[in-house]
Amino acid sequence: MKQNESSVTSLVSAFARAYHSQYDSPIIFDDFIAKDLISQEEFSMIRENMIQGVSFFNHDIGRRFRDHPDQILKWITQIQLSPTPIARAAFCEKVLLNEVMLRAKQYVILGAGLDTFCFRHPELENSLEIFEIDHPATQEFKKERLANKNFRIPSNLHFISMDFKNKFSNQILIDEGFDDNKKTFFSLLGVSYYLTKEEISSLFNYLFAKVPPGSSIVFDYADEELFKEKGMSNRVENMLKMASVGGETMHSCFSFDEMETMLEDAGLLIYEHLSPTSINERFFSNRTDYLTAFETIHYIHAVKK
Repeated sequence: MKQNESSVTSLVSAFARAYHSQYDSPIIFDDFIAKDLISQEEFSMIRENMIQGVSFFNHDIGRRFRDHPDQILKWITQIQLSPTPIARAAFCEKVLLNEVMLRAKQYVILGAGLDTFCFRHPELENSLEIFEIDHPATQEFKKERLANKNFRIPSNLHFISMDFKNKFSNQILIDEGFDDNKKTFFSLLGVSYYLTKEEISSLFNYLFAKVPPGSSIVFDYADEELFKEKGMSNRVENMLKMASVGGETMHSCFSFDEMETMLEDAGLLIYEHLSPTSINERFFSNRTDYLTAFETIHYIHAVKK
């Protein structure tokens, strides 16, 4: 099956979440539905591509485990693919569920990909409207996959086809039932790196222009060491190379002060900030496998004043 670029990116992320849910212990973020959105053929394809490409990640690992392909896959997945997707998702969903308790009524997922939140939380169908926003091609791919797997689309799930990297359209959201007057939670995971600083600033301002105080956002961003830090087994450098080869060059990194100022300009205050060190302490402490927090990557929960 031919995949467009956006679908491949979504598939690899879903693969990382599915692998973690099935093979890692203890589990940091249990996306037990991710595996259902990947065919066995796709899972095998990604698995083989990673194993065959081990020399890109680490020659020594390739030699050490040349007769143990599953160990190669485990190393690549736990070192390179999984750490950020699973930890940021765990952080985001904990904040989100708390915000729902505090009467957030809408959840907007920017860059949703193959997100499974609504299917893992059917109890929220009558209390939380969920708006998944992504590139039109990715949205069509996901809807097709859900149909093929016989998923029932819950009444509170709204698919929004939009390339918000170019221009965010609030009207498209409103047309799907979004209400500016309701407390809203936004997530922007795995996206900020690919936007310019001007695009991110404009997006924050646009998102929070009309929603009520108490509305908030969780997002991840890279600090000012992104283009200098190589990381464990060169994984930060590899991440940049993989993004570039995939046609999605990473543009942005920030100091904490820069990010704080940008958020303040949009009327937001930082409620919680997790540095790589604090991410490691919260999500990866006392593990005996390869999983550790990714260097240079931070998480923020910011709230509208």
